[in-house]
Amino acid sequence: MTVFIPQNELSDENIAAAGEILRRGGLVVFPTETVYGLGANALDGKAAKKIYAAKGRPSDNPLIVHIASPKDAEDIACTNEAYYKLASAFMPGPLTVILPKREVIPSATSGGLDTVGVRCPSHPVAHRLILSAGVPIAAPSANLSGKPSPTKADHIRADLEGKVDMILDGGEAAVGVESTIVKLDADGTATLLRPGGITHEMLQRVLGRVDIASAVTEALPKDARPLSPGMKYRHYAPRAPLTLLDGDDARRIAYCQKAPADTLLLVFDEETDLFAGHKVVPLGKKADKQSQLHRLFAALIEADAEDPRQILAPLPATDGLSLALYNRLCRAAAHHIKKL
Repeated sequence: MTVFIPQNELSDENIAAAGEILRRGGLVVFPTETVYGLGANALDGKAAKKIYAAKGRPSDNPLIVHIASPKDAEDIACTNEAYYKLASAFMPGPLTVILPKREVIPSATSGGLDTVGVRCPSHPVAHRLILSAGVPIAAPSANLSGKPSPTKADHIRADLEGKVDMILDGGEAAVGVESTIVKLDADGTATLLRPGGITHEMLQRVLGRVDIASAVTEALPKDARPLSPGMKYRHYAPRAPLTLLDGDDARRIAYCQKAPADTLLLVFDEETDLFAGHKVVPLGKKADKQSQLHRLFAALIEADAEDPRQILAPLPATDGLSLALYNRLCRAAAHHIKKL
């Protein structure tokens, strides 16, 4: 049975109980500023395997390890100057840095890789939980593998009830998409593996050159091994097929207006009255990319609940915060893009 702790009951006693669950090898869902995480003791390979089982997640998809303070990375990874530059600029916050792992991190946590993703979340409940557990917490997003990531505790209960020991409700996630992931190599190369609330441009202002992995905008080959979560598999996807529309606003709107009635439309807030006879879900204001990031996964979950035959959505640009929108929607659509 899963214990659900409402937001108004996040007492020290309940946080301590959640920490004890993690120490003894159990699973706890907890809030972060990005999305909700499904946590286990990162130092316990058996506990990490429970995450894969609960999510139905492929075992070669590595887990991110959450720590209370940037300096705690020393215990689990081989840090460097670039890591501390990033930590100084963005931690605590929505950034994961991939570094060579120390032996204390089991293969089950790292997805069989010799690296580990390190993240210091800024959400106060996440911080309290890590301190209470006394161990780093391995945590992917708290959804069934491939489905949209949860930004509210209510998004989780139907999928993970009975599969986890406790769910901590910390309110709605502020960012709305998972953390930005950067890999740091020994030769000083920095590569963006997953865009998020910290943009490519922001990273380059701190580190100088930051490469962008091809898998950020393209499908990873089937035989390639993912270096971070979200690179290889169809992710964030509703049940109905999603198509992204590549064209100017006028063409996109006209195309959507002519779509079959059982098509659901993801549209900008300003456009919701333009599609009589269609179900629409707002994506946020067109000019406000931050609001679109915040809304994205909730919008996909809401679209899923309508059980449409198909879903249409605008194709985002690939600069600034739009790159994170592009990456998530392309994976949700399995790169199905229609040129208008």
